[in-house]
Amino acid sequence: MSESQLWHQVDDYFAALLSPEDEALTAALRDSGAAGLPPIAVTPALGGFLQFLAQVQGARHILEIGTLGGYSTLWMARALPAGGRLISLEHDPLHAEVATRSIARAGLGGLVEVRVGPALESLPRLADEHPPPFDLVFIDADKANNPHYLEWALELTRAGSLIVLDNVVRGGRVIDRDSTDPDVLGIRAALDLIAGHPRLSGTAIQTVGAKGYDGFALARVLE
Repeated sequence: MSESQLWHQVDDYFAALLSPEDEALTAALRDSGAAGLPPIAVTPALGGFLQFLAQVQGARHILEIGTLGGYSTLWMARALPAGGRLISLEHDPLHAEVATRSIARAGLGGLVEVRVGPALESLPRLADEHPPPFDLVFIDADKANNPHYLEWALELTRAGSLIVLDNVVRGGRVIDRDSTDPDVLGIRAALDLIAGHPRLSGTAIQTVGAKGYDGFALARVLE
């Protein structure tokens, strides 16, 4: 058995035991595949982890940047209490359409709103609405704009809020100081921002699993 096969099997074991999927979650992935969306949704284990973070935070308001087919959205929305709200920003209208159907089928339409358009246009409009501070922000969109998304997350959160940036390892390419890849540059800039910003405290974790070698960063808002 190869290392990657072993990683996948361990992920499957953890997910089946601790983060089992139900029909709404499997249908979200199935519909995403049928619509031709890229197979880059979070794994069940990470979905369960995001739900766990939302629960630990006692999150009432969640912001997601990058909806895709709504799989991660479902995991997090299920941690919300009655009256909670999750706003998810998605650039691609097809992705948003698939996600909206999955959210409605899961019975979460009253908690979740998917907004369509470039996130860097949606975020200023959202800020102009003066929403309650978001308790959890999950950033999983184009990596080149991660530092911009992080700056907006700071504008829309409060002391104690948690920000999660997904896919920060890029197969190890994140350590390449000479990289010209916009995704790597965006991730490195976001990590530099977390490291140096007076309002943030953070860490980053490497992971292996069903999606190979990757990782995520966590940042807590201090004030």
